[in-house]
Amino acid sequence: MNSILTSVPPYVLLAFAALAVLALPRRLGHAAAALATTFTFAQAVLLGDGGTGAHLATQFLGFDVVWFNVDQFSLLMGVVVGFLATAAVLYAYGTEAPTWVTSFALIYVATTVGTIYAGDWLTLIFFWELMAVTSTLLVWQYGGAAVRAGYRYALFHGIGGTFLLGAVVVHFANAGTFLFSATTGIHASAALLAAIGIGVNCGFIFLHTWLPDTYPRPHVAASVFLSVFTTKTAVYVMYRAFPEGGMWLAYLGGFMAVYGAFFALLQYDPRRLLSYHIQAQVGYMLAGLGLATLAAPSGEFAVTGGFAHLFNNVLYKSLLFMAVGVVIYRTGVEDIREMGGLWRVMPVTFLVYVVGAASITAVPGFNGFISKGMVIDSAHEVHNYVLLLDSGLLWWLLILGGVGTFMSFIKLGYYMFFHGSATLTPKDATPFQTAGMVLAGGACVFFGVFYYQLIELMPFTEIILGEDVYFKPYSTSHLTESAALLVTGFVGFFTLKRPLGWLAHRMPDVDAVTYPAVFYLARGSIWGVTELWAAVDRAVMGTIATAEWTGMHPREALARAGVDVEIRTGIGRSVLFLTLTAGVALFVFVLS
Repeated sequence: MNSILTSVPPYVLLAFAALAVLALPRRLGHAAAALATTFTFAQAVLLGDGGTGAHLATQFLGFDVVWFNVDQFSLLMGVVVGFLATAAVLYAYGTEAPTWVTSFALIYVATTVGTIYAGDWLTLIFFWELMAVTSTLLVWQYGGAAVRAGYRYALFHGIGGTFLLGAVVVHFANAGTFLFSATTGIHASAALLAAIGIGVNCGFIFLHTWLPDTYPRPHVAASVFLSVFTTKTAVYVMYRAFPEGGMWLAYLGGFMAVYGAFFALLQYDPRRLLSYHIQAQVGYMLAGLGLATLAAPSGEFAVTGGFAHLFNNVLYKSLLFMAVGVVIYRTGVEDIREMGGLWRVMPVTFLVYVVGAASITAVPGFNGFISKGMVIDSAHEVHNYVLLLDSGLLWWLLILGGVGTFMSFIKLGYYMFFHGSATLTPKDATPFQTAGMVLAGGACVFFGVFYYQLIELMPFTEIILGEDVYFKPYSTSHLTESAALLVTGFVGFFTLKRPLGWLAHRMPDVDAVTYPAVFYLARGSIWGVTELWAAVDRAVMGTIATAEWTGMHPREALARAGVDVEIRTGIGRSVLFLTLTAGVALFVFVLS
């Protein structure tokens, strides 16, 4: 059975399903898409029982490559990507998304899966670049404001991909191989290039502005796919590059958690608010992966927490984009201040939103509580190993990010479902929208209650469930910490509601400076190049014209120069003069 499963890379079926969506009637096409994504999920689940290893190892362009690498890390990614993609296909069908949206989304999922199952850096960069192209097409499909945002998105990911490609080349030049199995992470000489290239997709601070700029623009069904695959795949690739972690990565993740939560608090576009929280939640994942540098078993526990949070984030982030998408789909409104009172007329959507919000804010009983608790617990260990940072700065950054997260989702829920009078009376979610949301929401609750099932999907399971590290998420200390965060966030929002509204109009993100700066710099550069070319062209053509006129009117040229001399000569002297001139020119050319 495993031999059959390992001979069929799931991204091949997903690519064919993307074509089937266009070729078949809408219902049949979406059914084919759902079957392909379900196969991706089922295959990862079944391969977890003895199917690990490097499959489809061959040569590509003369280099050793592995097209289908199966290990604990790629399998858990395959499980959650296949599961969520199935829910997203159902949601897209229920949202009446054009077939082109689903087709582009499916080919985007295919390239994501190709990146996940790559067993070497050459295969990975191939699918990584395709992922940038397919996601850009998914944005552009919607037209309108999505076109310009998609152009900026493409520039970001094109530049990031170039950095990562440079890192891969440097890695090969030093390691002599692309295979993951031959080295431990990216070569040290390529580390900076890799960190920047992958960091663009992770949404590093100052490299993140494509997130809130792009994800609110396309079709609401497209946003569900976009919101979970690019950034989470980047976190996975970050681990491939830096499996031993690093405190630089952990602290960068801590600052991302605070930065993203802070700017989310200032947003009134619901999808823009959720986009900033992608950056914040990725911060928790990177903090966990960075803490791999801690001594065993703390390092392994931190990595497990980071990957568990990645897994959970795919579920609850997509669920939140689905719930918000239903509201936008039904009302046509994209400013939460113009909503309000919707809980009465959209009870299903409201309930789904509560599940997603409870999951991302780490309410006990939901999956985010398990994984975020693991990362924060790992941050407790930092002061025991890094004496210069004994103040517990990382722990405080993650706690502050958690408070900001809770405040954000109190704000979003308050404005969408309770604020003001119910002037809007839309219908609730469609049956297929509901089906997609129930799949994602049910998983959020399931893994929050049966957390052993979550941990068993993760790497280093034997360590986490062993006697040395026995994780008890529902201990008194964890519940007390969670309650303190929730109360602080609740009180904080209603206390700071008015100042936050004032600050929202006066606190722009860095894109308010970087986008105009890049625009005018590019325009100035183009103007400078074209004007320089025109000036050179005018000078050359003027010189040629002057030389031609001088040759045709030598007497007048000398007269204008103030030389009064007779220049008449015979044919013999003229030939001698031209021969000498040509000889000198040839001699100079040969010497040069």
